[in-house]
Amino acid sequence: MKVFVINSGSSSIKYQLFEMPSAKTICSGLVERIGLEESIITHKVFTDGKDEVIKKNLEINDHAEGLREVNALLSDAKIGVIKDTDEIEVVGHRVVHGGEQFAVTTVISHAVKEQIKKLFPLAPLHNPANYLGIDVAENIFTKAKQVAVFDTAFHQTMPEVAFRYAIPSDFYYTHGIRAYGFHGTSHKYVSEQAAEYLNNKSSKIITIHLGNGCSMAAIENGKCVDTSMGLGPMNGLIMGTRCGDIDQSVIFHLVTQLGYDLDQVNNVLNKKSGMVGLTGFSDMRDITAELDKGSKNAKLAYELYAYRIRKYIGMYTAVLNGLDAIVFTAGVGENDALTRRLATQHLEYLGISLDEEKNKQREKGIHEINKADSRVKILVVPTNEELEIARQCYKLLN
Repeated sequence: MKVFVINSGSSSIKYQLFEMPSAKTICSGLVERIGLEESIITHKVFTDGKDEVIKKNLEINDHAEGLREVNALLSDAKIGVIKDTDEIEVVGHRVVHGGEQFAVTTVISHAVKEQIKKLFPLAPLHNPANYLGIDVAENIFTKAKQVAVFDTAFHQTMPEVAFRYAIPSDFYYTHGIRAYGFHGTSHKYVSEQAAEYLNNKSSKIITIHLGNGCSMAAIENGKCVDTSMGLGPMNGLIMGTRCGDIDQSVIFHLVTQLGYDLDQVNNVLNKKSGMVGLTGFSDMRDITAELDKGSKNAKLAYELYAYRIRKYIGMYTAVLNGLDAIVFTAGVGENDALTRRLATQHLEYLGISLDEEKNKQREKGIHEINKADSRVKILVVPTNEELEIARQCYKLLN
């Protein structure tokens, strides 16, 4: 079965084509800068153990044009991997917010699409783009089943004590205001990989997803029992441009004392805070370069970033009443040794001991970076959200 996975962003389309159930990647790619002056398509074809990379710079006005260009590459006479779109049996879509309505992977119908639209206010930056990707794919891959995999679904196992807010109950029962959590596809994938590595499906694991967006999850027996993001993806850890946890009084102060309107406050906390607010840079590679130059702002930013992670490790160890492993994943988690070192220091009382030399080494696949006598494993587990989406699609339809 050929499963085509689409992760549609506001100005991008990330995609992979898999042969299932073997999980073989046939091709992958990224369409960037949709609607801007010069768009970029990076398309990779995997054959005979080799990668062939094709790059195209052209004007792509919208997602429909972007997917049509991708389809042309998929079926190109020279580098194509399919004869026509009928070969693709399933299109799997990442949908960020599924609310309480979607706790599992779901075949997309008109009713499902309408429900995704109703959730636009809860994920205004993501769900509209995800919806658009579905709309366009339905018109291009006409024979395929369209399937939605929701970022929030994995966190639907959280108990009420973890997801409810201490505000008047009507806000929850009437308006659905509660913690939902995000990055669920990644947390699910890496926690399952870690449990398999530990040979312990009943393990207690803390997963730490660190990219431009960052979140953590407490996972027991394969089920999420708590996560750091809430109603929207701004809460919890310090991120590339998002503030993470903040005293609500700051919002009122910005409005009543400093004259900000709510759109300006949202813009500040969502797009101008986090690491970019502290240093002027959102990419950890840039911040590391500044740190190497002796920047005090970069040093403080790293310390704040890691301090918040350590706080959540402590909280989630208490929630789980023990800990078998912590897992670092995503762009920063997998590649930034300094973040991992700072985030795990002073945690010896929890049985967490980092091996400095192992931490510095770059390895592929799952690997340990803890000392041999560390009671808790410290794992680096590469995430693969697209593969997880493909697996869930295949499982649903077979």
